[in-house]
Amino acid sequence: MSLSVNNAFSARGVSRRRVLRNTLALAGSFCLASPHLAWAAPEIDGALNERFMRLSGLLVNHQLDEEVGRKMAIHAARHFKQLETLIDELLATAEGRKARRVEAFFDDVPEGPARELAYWIIAAWYSGSSDSSPEATLFTYERALTYQTTLDMTPIPSFGLSAPNGWQIASAPLDALPDF
Repeated sequence: MSLSVNNAFSARGVSRRRVLRNTLALAGSFCLASPHLAWAAPEIDGALNERFMRLSGLLVNHQLDEEVGRKMAIHAARHFKQLETLIDELLATAEGRKARRVEAFFDDVPEGPARELAYWIIAAWYSGSSDSSPEATLFTYERALTYQTTLDMTPIPSFGLSAPNGWQIASAPLDALPDF
């Protein structure tokens, strides 16, 4: 029976070698094309990315990753009309107040697209994604600020015991606590 099937394929001009060769060629073309598709991602110019990172540094007082910021800036350029104008407006407001932190200038940002962009940048850095929808663009997971130790937090050692009936044991004395 298998002999008749092989003869039927070879009678029509399809051989195993040809099928294997064509399959490998198709798989190889996908492998070779995928890096080119990744390179086709839209880019933004360096000046806009630098201004976006400077604004992000003012809005979010943390050490920010340049690669994540570039991904966010590309997404923002697609979804916020007049991104450059809004960034320049926010930076001008911050520079007018000589601000180093968001608290120093955010109240002066008027309601509207500039404030929406500022809120979006803050939320994107903390969540690592563009929004909370299932179709959101993920920028990062490991470097999202929600999962980083915050700069304004001081760890205080715990001397609690977690054994059964450990609450009855006298606690160790605390001394040399930090002054705030």
